[in-house]
Amino acid sequence: MKRIESAKNQKVKDWKKLHSKKERTKTNTYIIEGEHLVEEALKTSGIVLEVMVTEEANFPDGLDLSVSCYILSEDAFTEITETETPQTVAAVCRMSETENNPFQYEKLLLADRVQDPGNLGTIIRTADAAGIDAIVLSPGTVDPYNGKTLRSAQGSHFHLPIIKFELSELMEQLKQKNIPIYGTALQNAIPYQEVKPSQSFALLIGNEGSGVDSEMLTQTDRNLYVPIYGKAESLNVAAATAILLYHLRG
Repeated sequence: MKRIESAKNQKVKDWKKLHSKKERTKTNTYIIEGEHLVEEALKTSGIVLEVMVTEEANFPDGLDLSVSCYILSEDAFTEITETETPQTVAAVCRMSETENNPFQYEKLLLADRVQDPGNLGTIIRTADAAGIDAIVLSPGTVDPYNGKTLRSAQGSHFHLPIIKFELSELMEQLKQKNIPIYGTALQNAIPYQEVKPSQSFALLIGNEGSGVDSEMLTQTDRNLYVPIYGKAESLNVAAATAILLYHLRG
């Protein structure tokens, strides 16, 4: 067990850097905060690399002896956290997305340029709950390892693959496998209830403001929309995704 007192310690500086996308990409690691997230991460072998706790914290359940552990002073721990609510446990995790390719899955959620971290986290959590095999993110989608995304997903990052990939290329491959692709759109689309659930499918969702790229919508089998019965202008992308995923999987 190692102790770190100073907020200027090099390890503390390195952990703090993981709040930037550049450093996460460079190191293929990310930082999580809070007892729930750390315990969820520890349920999958090989994800957690280091665990950091305060003096007051209990070590999380499932802690592996191969994981490096540090006890931090309050000042040092505060330096590595983003949340306003005080946490007592954090961890450095290894990204797993590079170990996966999207062609092996048959129930997929494809996200085109989703920008809000909270939305993406909720979408990941929803896909996990709906039993989706994998989530594929287009270039231009917000970083899935953003702190807000991680907190919104509530541990679902550790339950299913999250893969960055060129969606147009993937859609071509899915067509060859006869997996139906459903886009989301308001124009040239049908109500989602007109499509029957199936064992395999890909659902393509888009940017909060501009929706799915128009070129991609020409590659889908059908484009769907969720009817609005009240006076709201539209549904939040995460809410619409939940409705569509649960309908399509049956």
